Amino acid sequence: MSVIVNPKQHSKGQYQNYGQWLDGKGPLTFQDKLKAQIDICLNEQPGSFAEFLQAMAAAGYEVKHRRGGGVSFRAEGQERFTALRSSTLGQGYGQEDIIAVIEGRAAPSGPSGGRAAAPRKVNLLIDIQAKMRAGKGAAYKQWATVYNLKQMAAALQYVQENGLMDYATLEKKAAAAADRFHVLSDKIKTTEAAQNRNAELRAAVADYARTRPVFEEYKAKKYSGKYLAEHEADIAAYREAQATFKRVLDGAKLPKMDALKAEAGRLAADKKAAYAEYRAVRKDMGDVVTAKANIDRLLGVTDEHKRKEMER
Repeated sequence: MSVIVNPKQHSKGQYQNYGQWLDGKGPLTFQDKLKAQIDICLNEQPGSFAEFLQAMAAAGYEVKHRRGGGVSFRAEGQERFTALRSSTLGQGYGQEDIIAVIEGRAAPSGPSGGRAAAPRKVNLLIDIQAKMRAGKGAAYKQWATVYNLKQMAAALQYVQENGLMDYATLEKKAAAAADRFHVLSDKIKTTEAAQNRNAELRAAVADYARTRPVFEEYKAKKYSGKYLAEHEADIAAYREAQATFKRVLDGAKLPKMDALKAEAGRLAADKKAAYAEYRAVRKDMGDVVTAKANIDRLLGVTDEHKRKEMER
């Protein structure tokens, strides 16, 4: 073992440890999300601790009652329960702290450590969960006949994990994702049309080169009927190639086979790259549009006409 003589002391603030460096830039942990959800439920001012637990369950959290009266929560995808203790979640997030807030003996802690959602972006989640628990109104009843709480929980999880807790931000992301999807879709269609044109020209060039000597001989024999009968298939292929050049090129110069092959390679590479992005964008669009559609239906944001347009 080696011994470090006169080790270098801490840099007195020049360098930061990992936690200081992270400073909210890392992904939200299960504890961060749990604290954000607690803030959301407390902002709705539940009348009792039991109502608070019901609100947490409606938000998608599994509630476990421990011996001695303690409570733990587990989110979907989380392996272990997280205890509702200040030693685990931090000051203001223990069970007694929550009860004190509900009973009006203490003020809510609010987003902690700068990593929970900012208050101005929590409104969407508060509105959604209030609507779900109220269970009133035509919009809710219409939504409830088609969707279930699990799908709504998935929408809530999506907007929370992607920082879309402000409705305007969610709306912009959905529109941007749809626009990008249509741009890529049009690009792929254009590339495929160019590929079809290229393939048609390459086939015509090959037939033209193969049958041209036969047609030249046919001309030399003054379009002999006997020669035509003997080489009818080749002469027909020659004429079909000529017709293809006239239709596809529309008077433009016939490109050489090497140029057509090079173009075919470029088009194939372009299509492959576009399809890779297209699949990712299609999934992203599907996720955000589905989440927005569920939220819109629940909150009554869209009317029936707009809903049908979105589905189309």
